[in-house]
Amino acid sequence: MTMTELYSTEEFERKYTYSGTDLGAVWTKEKTSFRLWAPTAKSVKVNLYKTGNPGVDDRIAQIEMKSAVAGTWTAEAAGDMNGVYYTFTVELEQGVHEACDPYARTTGVNGQRAMILDLRSTDPEGWEDDHDPNAGKHITDAIIYELHVRDLSSDPSSGITNRGKFLGVIEEGTHTPDGIPTGLDHIKSMGITHLHLLPSYDYGSVDEAHPERDQFNWGYDPVNYNVPEGSYATDPYHGEVRVKEMKQMIQGLHRAGISVVLDVVYNHVYEGETFCFNQIVPEYFSRTHNGHYSNGSGCGNDTASERSMVHKYIVDSVKYWADEYHIDGFRFDLVGLLDVDTINELVDSVRARHPNVIFYGEGWSMATELTKPDVAMATQRNAWQTPNFAYFSDTLRDVLRGYVFDDRAYGYVAGAQGQEELVKACFMGHPDWCPCPTQTINYASCHDNMALFDRLTMSAPDASFADRVRMNNLAAAIYMLSQGVPFLQAGEELLRSKPLPGGGFEHNSYCSPDSINSIKWNDLSKPEYAANAEYYRGLIAFRKAHPTLRLTTDEAVREQVFALEGLDANVTGFHLRGSADDPAAAIVVLYNPNKTPTTVQLPKGRWNICITDKTAGTEPLLTVEGGVSVAPISACVLTLEPVTSPLSELDLSEKKLPLLLGAAAAMTAAVGGAVAYLTRRRKKDN
Repeated sequence: MTMTELYSTEEFERKYTYSGTDLGAVWTKEKTSFRLWAPTAKSVKVNLYKTGNPGVDDRIAQIEMKSAVAGTWTAEAAGDMNGVYYTFTVELEQGVHEACDPYARTTGVNGQRAMILDLRSTDPEGWEDDHDPNAGKHITDAIIYELHVRDLSSDPSSGITNRGKFLGVIEEGTHTPDGIPTGLDHIKSMGITHLHLLPSYDYGSVDEAHPERDQFNWGYDPVNYNVPEGSYATDPYHGEVRVKEMKQMIQGLHRAGISVVLDVVYNHVYEGETFCFNQIVPEYFSRTHNGHYSNGSGCGNDTASERSMVHKYIVDSVKYWADEYHIDGFRFDLVGLLDVDTINELVDSVRARHPNVIFYGEGWSMATELTKPDVAMATQRNAWQTPNFAYFSDTLRDVLRGYVFDDRAYGYVAGAQGQEELVKACFMGHPDWCPCPTQTINYASCHDNMALFDRLTMSAPDASFADRVRMNNLAAAIYMLSQGVPFLQAGEELLRSKPLPGGGFEHNSYCSPDSINSIKWNDLSKPEYAANAEYYRGLIAFRKAHPTLRLTTDEAVREQVFALEGLDANVTGFHLRGSADDPAAAIVVLYNPNKTPTTVQLPKGRWNICITDKTAGTEPLLTVEGGVSVAPISACVLTLEPVTSPLSELDLSEKKLPLLLGAAAAMTAAVGGAVAYLTRRRKKDN
């Protein structure tokens, strides 16, 4: 039996699973205690350094560690060691390795030396009162805006001083040369609830020692999981600075009414062989076979979450971010490479102290070489096994814009035929893999693949600019008003584009320069771009105003949301019975991707049009009765005014309700503050 096979045996895990909470360096003013899990080591030493600069010969001391319980090693350093850097030297059968602490709370430049830290000294003023501004709400109340820290401020038109930094995210009063608000002020004006930050822990592809260089990466290459990224700090050399400034950013966002989601990448690491955990316990953290690293991630290695101490490490790490940094949500990269048990435990562990934290990720099914039999993975198809974890709906994404791996394939909003049933299922928060609307993240674009507007340009090359804008906004109206959780890439509301210098568009800008990745704030000076942002604001405001769009159970959706029938080909529509706390008695949502208008007959009553092809919001634009014309390539959304006529005067004849779902339909109307339930009618087409 090889050592890597031994790692996954019940005997090894029973003997060497450590359950304590003191791994790493635990600081007090009197002493610092070290504990490292290294069950295969012959000996271990702690190296203390004056600085965190790798390669500098400034070691202060070296302390011998003692073998302790469950494969751990312990040591102590007397006195106040706050600010001292350290590493572990581990003697193994394979040789001697010096490595950073996997449980490091912060590091020096480029993450090679950990730093002992008094965490309380990094808390901004008022940190003890900092909290999630959206606490008490459901995940379906969230509107998630995905942002790369650097993209927000790197374009000169941002007017942001701390360009590319944590602190730049929370600068207020910034504007373009034309005086148009940018950065945080713009984000606040959009009305989003959650800011999803692309990886902001310490990652390996950007040299922190030279932040002035034109270097960029999304950050999906972990080096130190519990350490903020140094290139986003104003000083990457002093470990406390990155911690303080990340906390300041989070506090500033909370004060702005915005919750914070951290993008986490536990499925793989930057380099499997050199990752600190694998340096200390060779090949334990990763799935390997005969020295070969499994590569389901496509990044050179896969994390062996099914092993007990990797499982513990991931759970401990997520809990740490929630406890120490007040993180309000976690987005998991390629979560389909992690096991169901790990996901469920980390969700339960975090929510035991922070019940409002949300969790979601990429649940793609991916091939990986598991180290144990009968391990269930956290994929879309296993969503029923992770009931408190949501997954990105590539179903809706591909329906809206076309198959993701064919840039010229077009989707529903560009006129693809035969997509009505998929649109209906996704609108109801129930694609075939999803058991509940709280488990679907609905989107049309994210950092991966082409920006939405670029994809529409590629897949509908003969369409005019105006029609591509209509397609863009129809896509937004579909995912924004569907049951589930809406999600958009930062700048989508500005028709964000990533053109390549030689023509075409970048579909994988993970290491492209700022000139491609930055948000071009100057576009807001163009009327068509400013109008587009206003349209998104209106969609968001409408969703937030109507709880009926944010149902939390499949049962509630079945009782209140009905697909309309008898519409023109390719047109979809829905009738929603208003929830008790909804200001609308009923809502009708219509989507027309065709190049010609369509007319839809409405149930009797006075219907307020709130969303059209050009305008979106909560205020009525027009009141109609009888029927409504839906413009080409657009959405039309109407709300039912309170009923003023007696119930007997409402015409419920079948010819007046040609749009209701074949199953049944119901409307609720408020009369003098009371709720009257209209009779459900079944419609059959002959």
